[in-house]
Amino acid sequence: MEDIISKYTHLYKEISTNGFLNKEALGGEIPFFISTYDARQEIQIRESIKLLKNKLETSGISILEINLYDVVCEILEEKGGIERMFKVEKSKTKDKFQRALQSTLNIHQILMPRIKEKIEKADAKVYFLTGIGMVFPYIRSHNILNNLQNIAKEAPTVAFFPGEYDGHTLNLFGLLKDDNYYRAFNIDKIKP
Repeated sequence: MEDIISKYTHLYKEISTNGFLNKEALGGEIPFFISTYDARQEIQIRESIKLLKNKLETSGISILEINLYDVVCEILEEKGGIERMFKVEKSKTKDKFQRALQSTLNIHQILMPRIKEKIEKADAKVYFLTGIGMVFPYIRSHNILNNLQNIAKEAPTVAFFPGEYDGHTLNLFGLLKDDNYYRAFNIDKIKP
């Protein structure tokens, strides 16, 4: 397992640089970064992200955390409540429930506009994308990342991914190969 203290010391040093905040040295690429972690460390990672966010904000770097699970729960509450979705889950097969959930959370018409609204309301210097593993399988990480690049242009985005990313392929939980995603830098491998 990875040393979380070293990881977040590295992330703080990288994210707090002017080069990172000003999106320099990207060669025209979008300012998307992925930080991977072992899913077995989920609880410690959540706490570390909270501490990292606080430390950056104390240093004058405003952070907008977009927790996909929290956004999904907000949307479901507005669409009749989470309890209603539990009833739908009990009455349908797994596949039908997943399709109903994906329809309710339609990535293009509902989910991404909600994320865009949060980005526009915040005056953040960096966006953190969290909760990726908690919304699998009804929301796929590569779909979010591909769509997010159209709306998260004003500041760098750091996606905290429970799995592996080799610069080409997302491997959720170290077990499930997602579609290829080539547009993000692995922030864990950037040398300070």
